[in-house]
Amino acid sequence: MKIVVLTGAGVSAESGIKTFRDSGGLWEGHDVMEVASPEGFARNPEVVLEFYNERRRQLLKVQPNAAHKSLAELEKYHEVTIITQNVDNLHEKAGSTNVIHLHGELMKVRCIEDENLILEWENDLNLGDLSKNNHQLRPHIVWFGEMVPMIEVAAEVVEKADAIIIVGTSMQVYPAAGLVQYAKDNIPIYFVDPKPSISETRNITVFAEKASTGVPKVVQILAQKE
Repeated sequence: MKIVVLTGAGVSAESGIKTFRDSGGLWEGHDVMEVASPEGFARNPEVVLEFYNERRRQLLKVQPNAAHKSLAELEKYHEVTIITQNVDNLHEKAGSTNVIHLHGELMKVRCIEDENLILEWENDLNLGDLSKNNHQLRPHIVWFGEMVPMIEVAAEVVEKADAIIIVGTSMQVYPAAGLVQYAKDNIPIYFVDPKPSISETRNITVFAEKASTGVPKVVQILAQKE
């Protein structure tokens, strides 16, 4: 079976990664547009770089949880592609080998002039850190107002899926809601969410619980299917 997993902030929250925004629209105390837009970076690059340095330091201290590990385990039984909104690397650390990052990756940086010049990066990124083209490096993150380069690839993967798991992201908002529309009509969809809200009427099985308990249950079901 070809299984596609759509994941969002909720799958990493139990590892200690804070979800994207609080109720006031702030991200770790910052206005989101100041730290997650090209305009914010142009205005105050030091603040933006330090913001992502803090996120990177935090990521280096946390570990995958049972949800990440179960999804990696599913590769023993089926062809699994994870499409994630998350910029952390916890799916990879858990052992998943086929992960599409829609919104970029915290452990990578790229040249501001050549978006294809991407480097692995574990340390702090500072002003003056240059690419081989002698241009400033920036976080390899898709900011507000920027294109989502992997969205078409993700849509093509969803079209071929035999089953879909949605975890840690609402089925009401982009990208999960949009991507599910590409799926074949008759395939099973498993939705793991503590407070599920769905308008989809297709073949959905809901697990109204947190990712670390719900995902292993879904994996157990799918492991037994051919």
